[in-house]
Amino acid sequence: MNDFDKLFSDFSDLKVAVIGDVMLDTYWWGKVERISPEAPVPVVALRKKEQRIGGAGNVALNTVSLGAETALFTVTGDDEDADILLSLLQDQHIDTKYVVKSNERITTNKIRIISRNQQMMRLDSEVTDYISKEDETTLIQNFTSFVKRYQPSVVIFEDYNKGVLTETLIEKIISICKEHNIVTTVDPKRKNFFSFKSVEIFKPNLKEVKEGLNLLTDEINEEVLKNIHKELHAILQHKISLITLSEKGVYIQKGNYSRIIPTHARNIADVSGAGDTVIAVASLVYAATKDITLAAQVANVAGGQVCEEVGTVAVNKEKLLNECKSLLKTEL
Repeated sequence: MNDFDKLFSDFSDLKVAVIGDVMLDTYWWGKVERISPEAPVPVVALRKKEQRIGGAGNVALNTVSLGAETALFTVTGDDEDADILLSLLQDQHIDTKYVVKSNERITTNKIRIISRNQQMMRLDSEVTDYISKEDETTLIQNFTSFVKRYQPSVVIFEDYNKGVLTETLIEKIISICKEHNIVTTVDPKRKNFFSFKSVEIFKPNLKEVKEGLNLLTDEINEEVLKNIHKELHAILQHKISLITLSEKGVYIQKGNYSRIIPTHARNIADVSGAGDTVIAVASLVYAATKDITLAAQVANVAGGQVCEEVGTVAVNKEKLLNECKSLLKTEL
């Protein structure tokens, strides 16, 4: 029987680095009562505006919410949205001193217009080109300095294909982590899908795996997933596959050990940010215990929990602890 109280208490002993694409999630909440006379579109009467931390910042928000000391490594624009985002991050006690501001970029801002808990439209303001060589070098230097000073327990790569994670940066950061025996985990996207070689945990979702490996099959069972892991491992030489399967749960494989962990019944409101939560929670639990089954089970519960909320939200530590005690006691 696992001692969840001790596990959740141990999170506060962990130091975490999150590296990747950060963004500002903006929500405009309103009410639709008529169609515009100017065009066949709904008129949204705005009631409330809200800004939240998104992307790699949401991963950092999740690790901090569970008590881990967390530093963020990213590149933003040198603009008002960056100032707002950095202020939000600092308010949540996320270390932002290693964030690089670039006058060659704008800060990613995704504006969602919502009525009756339904998204009416999304407006994206962003640059997705790779960061400059100068910013890349600065980010690597910042990370090297951080590792020498703090010796983190785990480094999480969060890729949203917005240009922060270049092949050179990925390779050098992983090399530094190997040199210092730091756990590395990654939530990949297609552009850099096969760049994260030799990481500990590789966590794509099923759609990303099928795109990355050019799989056409709709049949998903343990045998198919074993073959997927085999193909991934042949290229990446990673230690563990953790593949999220949407409503079917998560699949894990380490060596010859594999398992599908089913989801728990939920009232799903919004899947935004669920992947951020899963990689954050799995990374912390694995760094604390080296138990991938436990890490996947706790992350599975956490991902389901945040799907019950509208928009990107961080996991609630107390609620997650209580749910793990009640939902996982018979599974381990």
